Amino acid sequence: MTRPERAAELVRRLPALYPDARCELNFANALELLVATILSAQTTDKRVNMVTAPLFSRCRSAADYANIAPDELETLIRTTNFYRGKARNIRAMAADLVARHGGEVPREMDALTALAGVGRKTANVVLGNAFNVNFGIVVDTHVGRLSQRLKLTTHADPEKIEHDLKKIVPREHWTIWSHWLIAHGRARCTAINPDCVGCELKDLCPTAFRHGPAAKKKRSTATGNGGKMVGRHLP
Repeated sequence: MTRPERAAELVRRLPALYPDARCELNFANALELLVATILSAQTTDKRVNMVTAPLFSRCRSAADYANIAPDELETLIRTTNFYRGKARNIRAMAADLVARHGGEVPREMDALTALAGVGRKTANVVLGNAFNVNFGIVVDTHVGRLSQRLKLTTHADPEKIEHDLKKIVPREHWTIWSHWLIAHGRARCTAINPDCVGCELKDLCPTAFRHGPAAKKKRSTATGNGGKMVGRHLP
């Protein structure tokens, strides 16, 4: 099966497996999603949602984020990892929004990535989920891992993975594609112990049973002695 054929079959199957797949960050507008996405780096969506509930009540505009005292913002987001750096980025990003865009979040990739602390991944999240613009594909750790295991790419760099995916995934599915793979990465294809036995996509996966307990069991069966090679004794 070629990469485009595999991608086409995944597009057919994944919606049935994960009909409720969506962005799991809570937000009511593009600014809230932009802030939440900055906070999500190295932090779970669940933790971010706990932090943003009071934060969004305190800050309702870009000017609010630009003008909030650094120590107050740090206190509000302290339970996220790297909160000091995130606080600096959020205040600087908001200041850019006020100075360049009248406090409004732009709808263009170049304008978004020109904001302080905003990279391509964050911009793709905002464009796809706040504005319904399929400009690119979000490549997080789940999407990167599954894209490699499903042999949809040979790259490890997120931008190169995105480039490969954009060639084989229909554009209308670019935003939801990431949510499908994230859902499957959490449910089945985990980083350390993927559930290849129970995986609904194992017949499409060129690397099925090569990771985790299934791979260890297979190696153990093949080599004997708990997975260690047994030495050959000559007479």
